[in-house]
Amino acid sequence: MVELQVRPWKRFGQDRLYVNLHDGRSAACFDRRTSELTLLLDVDRDAVLAALAAHLPDPPTPVIRTNPPAATSTTPAPNTRTPTATAHTAHNPVAGREVPAQPSVGPAELATYSDDLAGNPPGLALQAKLAELTPGFWRALIDRLLRRPRPETESWRKGLAGEQLVAAELDALTARGWRVLHSIPLPRNMDIDHLLIGPGGVFTLNTKNHRGARIWVGDRAATINGQAYRYVDRSRAEAKRASAALSDTCGFPIAVAGVLVFVEADTLTVTPSLTDVYATHHDLIAAAFEGVTGVWQPADVETIYACARRRRTWHDA
Repeated sequence: MVELQVRPWKRFGQDRLYVNLHDGRSAACFDRRTSELTLLLDVDRDAVLAALAAHLPDPPTPVIRTNPPAATSTTPAPNTRTPTATAHTAHNPVAGREVPAQPSVGPAELATYSDDLAGNPPGLALQAKLAELTPGFWRALIDRLLRRPRPETESWRKGLAGEQLVAAELDALTARGWRVLHSIPLPRNMDIDHLLIGPGGVFTLNTKNHRGARIWVGDRAATINGQAYRYVDRSRAEAKRASAALSDTCGFPIAVAGVLVFVEADTLTVTPSLTDVYATHHDLIAAAFEGVTGVWQPADVETIYACARRRRTWHDA
């Protein structure tokens, strides 16, 4: 029997239970308010009901359907535009510009690969760095006795916490037909924090944890409490690399937009002239993307996801 895990989700007036497979994909969604159970994948209904029973003190008789729940009406995050689609063009909801409509392709045959990235946890590279910098018991004791300076791990821990928070927000989108990958390794010891693939397009997400900061994002750079950082150019370059890698592997053009996700910022201001990089607060991700459609069909999403999760796709990125 397939192991199922139940995860509660409360946000924007919604109260749901997501029933997830062991790989993180949402197999079903139960709405506590309406008692609607939506089967998102081809799973055993009785197994889903059994998994939910432990989380419902008085289990109701659910209304069962197989279509994803309707998108929730929410206030979009800054710099978000409502997508439109025509027979010839599809609007990129992040880039704010018209791009050629992507061809519909058949579903990919997904085999089991030794280089499968789907199991990567958020912040994998940071976890490795922390393990490298954190001394063992005896080394820590000797360093304290000799008053040696401790390794600077606080910034790495802060970054890891940020990536984990963003990953939790992205998880809610899997019930809307989106696919998510974390910690995608790139050459030269770099990585993509998160890759989001779904009906509204493909996006690279770069997490920045600046708690309580005043942030301004312009065309070329971002300022954090007045200090400039090259976040925008780096996000733009990261999206370009992802687009090239995915297009080459999938065999058709795939536009990718960069997203800067600021964790627990005090204020975030985005200049209106910025049209090819998206910036948002981490807790507005689900609201910004869950109703965005018009770029990729479900079969296309699965094809791109199948290519993206292969490690060799990114070898020359």
